[in-house]
Amino acid sequence: MDLNSASTIVLRVLTQATSQDTAVLKPAEEQLKQWETQPGFYSVLLNIFTNHALDINVRWLAVLYFKNGIDRYWRRVAPHALSEEEKSTLRAGLITNFNEPINQIATQIAVLIAKVARLDCPRQWPELIPTLIESVKVQDDLRQHRALLTFYHVTKTLASKRLAADRKLFYDLASGIYNFACSLWNHHTDTFLQQVSSGNEAAVQSSLERTLLSLKVLRKLTVNGFVEPHKNMEVMGFLLGIFERLKQFLDCSRSIGTDNICRDRLEKTIILFTKVLLDFLDQHPFSFTPLIQRSLEFSVSYVFTEVGDGVTFERFIVQCMNLIKMIVKNYAYKPSKNFEDSSPETLEAHKIKMAFFTYPTLTEICRRLVSHYFLLTEEELTMWEEDPEGFTVEETGGDSWKYSLRPCTEVLFIDIFHEYNQTLTPVLLEMMQTLQGPTNVEDMNALLIKDAVYNAVGLAAYELFDSVDFDQWFKNQLLPELQVIHNRYKPLRRRVIWLIGQWISVKFKSDLRPMLYEAICNLLQDQDLVVRIETATTLKLTVDDFEFRTDQFLPYLETMFTLLFQLLQQVTECDTKMHVLHVLSCVIERVNIQIRPYVGCLVQYLPLLWKQSEEHNMLRCAILTTLIHLVQGLGADSKNLYPFLLPVIQLSTDVSQPPHVYLLEDGLELWLVTLENSPCITPELLRIFQNMSALLESELSSENLRTCFKIINGYIILSSTEFLQTYAIGLCQSFCELLKEITTEGQVQVLKVVENALKVNPVLGPQMFQPILPCVFRGIIEGERYPVVMSTYLGVMGRVLLQNTSFFSSLLNEMAHKFNQKMDQLLGNMIEMWVDRMDNITQPERRKLSALALLSLLPSDNSVIQDKFCGIINISVEGLHDVMTEDPETGTYKDCMLMSHLEEPKATEDEEPPTEQDKREKMLALKDPVHTVSLQQFIYEKLKAQQELLGEQGFQSLMETVDTEIVTELQEFLQGF
Repeated sequence: MDLNSASTIVLRVLTQATSQDTAVLKPAEEQLKQWETQPGFYSVLLNIFTNHALDINVRWLAVLYFKNGIDRYWRRVAPHALSEEEKSTLRAGLITNFNEPINQIATQIAVLIAKVARLDCPRQWPELIPTLIESVKVQDDLRQHRALLTFYHVTKTLASKRLAADRKLFYDLASGIYNFACSLWNHHTDTFLQQVSSGNEAAVQSSLERTLLSLKVLRKLTVNGFVEPHKNMEVMGFLLGIFERLKQFLDCSRSIGTDNICRDRLEKTIILFTKVLLDFLDQHPFSFTPLIQRSLEFSVSYVFTEVGDGVTFERFIVQCMNLIKMIVKNYAYKPSKNFEDSSPETLEAHKIKMAFFTYPTLTEICRRLVSHYFLLTEEELTMWEEDPEGFTVEETGGDSWKYSLRPCTEVLFIDIFHEYNQTLTPVLLEMMQTLQGPTNVEDMNALLIKDAVYNAVGLAAYELFDSVDFDQWFKNQLLPELQVIHNRYKPLRRRVIWLIGQWISVKFKSDLRPMLYEAICNLLQDQDLVVRIETATTLKLTVDDFEFRTDQFLPYLETMFTLLFQLLQQVTECDTKMHVLHVLSCVIERVNIQIRPYVGCLVQYLPLLWKQSEEHNMLRCAILTTLIHLVQGLGADSKNLYPFLLPVIQLSTDVSQPPHVYLLEDGLELWLVTLENSPCITPELLRIFQNMSALLESELSSENLRTCFKIINGYIILSSTEFLQTYAIGLCQSFCELLKEITTEGQVQVLKVVENALKVNPVLGPQMFQPILPCVFRGIIEGERYPVVMSTYLGVMGRVLLQNTSFFSSLLNEMAHKFNQKMDQLLGNMIEMWVDRMDNITQPERRKLSALALLSLLPSDNSVIQDKFCGIINISVEGLHDVMTEDPETGTYKDCMLMSHLEEPKATEDEEPPTEQDKREKMLALKDPVHTVSLQQFIYEKLKAQQELLGEQGFQSLMETVDTEIVTELQEFLQGF
């Protein structure tokens, strides 16, 4: 591509590519795509985006195409890779001038230089770092800033490389430039601090920007540039100096307004200081040891004393708390139970921690956390009144939750209380003691203090197990507080029911639960929405608990379910509806069929909610989960839901519909439970199986694929003839494709479906899955090497041989032609391999099936079968050992796999009642030879028939081929016949 002639053409096409008119835009994009692999194209782009006279949008697009080209064509091994000559020219051009006037384009240029550096620096681009270092020294403000911006992105990119050789190069780079980077940062920082008092906002902002960029460079070099940073005086000097710099910057915040750009940049710089410490602690815990004392002193003074008043801000407090938490929890600082087994570094760090966290310090931190940071703020109380659902979402982990102060303080409290519980338990118990009895509703401060202390008691529930008689406290203190209905008492009603939820799985007597259920019923009618939502949460924790008893809960079920449904209708936020639906699902799941009288209102409401939630896929996931439990609870009655249920399954499992990305897993689970509880097949239920072909062709997770196979089995069990006649051909094609490419486990899952179809429908099954059976036969003959696959092959072939002899004969004939062998010879080889690989079969049912299948070849005068007679008897005796149990009273043997119509296992109270599919499987088992034919009697009859066919002498000769020990065991099993 000639640069002079090409520049004009490329510039015109880039201009067209910025058009809003798709008729102009699309052809331009196609042309640019074709040019991506043309030599000289990226040189033209470089000339365009470095020409400041051109349109900004065109230059922006040129930078993006250049950046994408680096990803695709810069590596030497890439298809259509750029030539070394052109790359050399481009590298030189990229660092000729750092004078880009547009911030966004300057950032993109810095990023693309960093991308090239990742691949070429320092070997092919040794001049990059020296050029950057020289450029950040210049006096021109723009050039200095752009060079510093590039320096940061290059450092960041090189620091992220993880191969050992790359790490070594970065260590060398860091050692070489660290002193310069420190000097640069100190220079810009001092300049900023001097200019703060000048009142020149532009100058302050400019120097602060450079301070921030140079600190970002130092962060990467400090954290990633040294193997043992504590041995480098410059590194430790920088880190120890952070605390003084932080103090200076925090003091500056007093003189900078709260709502200008400088304030935002100042806070970002302060946060960056804390990130340096947190990252260094995370990556180099032992190198951090000299900083432990100073970090704790600094953080505790600013967060828990008056030192921080007027200068701290929320994100800074969060970072300081994270620093304290990481030091407290750091595994590297925890000695072994036997101190002598701990490293000297660990013991030193532990000693520093213990010296700092004295009783007065811990007590003050605990009291300050509870009495200051746990208090509900004015802002939170206002939100409670104006947006109660928004308040509950924030409290339970909204989008901004992990960066906000409240959860951070709670996590720090839990970690410190866990680490120092012997010291802090008496402190918290004393705070509890001062709050006994009711609180004056007019004293809002007292109410909020009690709320905060109860919060602490709930968070520390596991640590307080031996110190608090919660059952007595519940009866004497908490229950009466729940009965105070005054509006100003609602924070405590909400906190108390939350507190009970925290203790329910820790320490709560079972016989107190009816009292709790009574209280929950009352609170679900509370005038305050937040209280009702919190009560629903505690109800979920209660029914999820290990000690939950259905009999205690049933008297309150109707009331609770009605009130939960009313709450579901009342709330409007998607997150809240999801939460309440989840509680309803848990209740339905635990009480199972007992829910049937009360679900009518919910069943009528869910279609409306589904329609309203078209844009909210996560809410639809919650609806699917609720439907799963509803179907399980309704059993066969769930058929009445089909007009709503089946279209929902259809949409959720249709991979051509965008929502399937969110709904598929729950949709498949709903499809499966719908089948399991269906009393009979319907045309609509059969029709949704049309989705399965595309599902099997898509890239499903192994879990979803397993569910698909269960669904297919469900259809086979529900209505094998109708299902196989409708879908078996397409299903067989899908299976044949799957068997070529899926894992061994996947192959076994496919073959199990085939085996099940043969078992359920021995006439139609082999015909429908005929294309797969030659593969199974070949696998047996060739001795499939994976035992689990071989076991399944033998299970499939056992079904064909035992239950459809004529089909087996035609299959044997077909395979004899393919192997170019005689049928008898091939049959002999198959029996021999079957006998040889019998140990691959571990399931007793399949082992008995093998014995029955091979015995079904008798009686026979076929010389090949007689030649394999010994092996057939060996397998039969093995099968007898597997299935025969001795009756201790009569001393006779009995086949333990035999089932009868009279056998009805009694379900215990905790067991779920059998589904419709369970009943169908029981009926099918009553037709299955494995469960209806006595192996003992079958062997006797087959041997007797063989004896009659050959005569006494011929039969005796045949028996002599069997090992005498096996014969003896066989005779013992056949006593009485």
